[in-house]
Amino acid sequence: MLTVRAPASSANLGSGFDVFGIALGRPADVVRVERAPETTISVTGAGSRYIPEDPEKNTVGAVAEALDAPAHIRIDKGVRPSSGLGSSAASAAAAAVALNELYDRGLSREELVPVAAEGEALVSGEAHSDNVAPSLLGGFTVVTGDGITQIDAALSLVACLPEINVSTRDARKVVPESASMDDIVETVGHAATLAVGMARDDPDLVGRGMDDGIVTPERAALIDGYDDVRDAALEAGATGVTVSGAGPTLLAVCRPEDQRAVAATMLETFDEHGIESRAYQTEVGRGAQLFR
Repeated sequence: MLTVRAPASSANLGSGFDVFGIALGRPADVVRVERAPETTISVTGAGSRYIPEDPEKNTVGAVAEALDAPAHIRIDKGVRPSSGLGSSAASAAAAAVALNELYDRGLSREELVPVAAEGEALVSGEAHSDNVAPSLLGGFTVVTGDGITQIDAALSLVACLPEINVSTRDARKVVPESASMDDIVETVGHAATLAVGMARDDPDLVGRGMDDGIVTPERAALIDGYDDVRDAALEAGATGVTVSGAGPTLLAVCRPEDQRAVAATMLETFDEHGIESRAYQTEVGRGAQLFR
């Protein structure tokens, strides 16, 4: 039996829609695999009752099929489905690493990204890599048609998950089909600023670079209390706040000394809106870890 822990991730980061992603220190999924004549799946943990165990309907089943690696697969969910924290990507990434090792397929982490993305397609309808790439590789990732760029980064983060349901499919429906040249230029500038900030471990640059006037406002409208929670977090010391992935999680970048205050005020502000929430005080994390 092999065990892999794969972290949650946050995609887009505001200005980097479908391109940027980061691994989080926590939460994470843990997947255990052992060889079998055919694939079976069991799921426990956060939101497990909503996750199908039929291999044809589960992200890890798609990964097992892509690698031709049938196995008994046990998933312990630490990343809640429909959270905006790459829940399906974490499971897919963990399964890809585990099954690649179990069957000695010899694929690199980069080569496993499209394999894990096939699992993602079952959930989002399309094989996106902006969550599976950081979950596999760790750090900050830039995914383009030409490949993946990854750098390690050290930043304090708060991921605040409200008890609101926003499906990936619904969140993609609100993405604008066009944008003005002014908005595009502004977003490119912010994305470039964010990337430089990641390379420098600079929370001020990263926070400033998260601003986005194209996709984020449309997705933020699906999250009750978003504007008030964002404003409160910024007042408490966050350098930037945006929607994590498709939402409803809000991701805040901050300095280490402000992390606790940012988390507390985000929780309090959601509570003022009558919404329960959970805050993860975390950091940019490492990729999937294999345990024997």
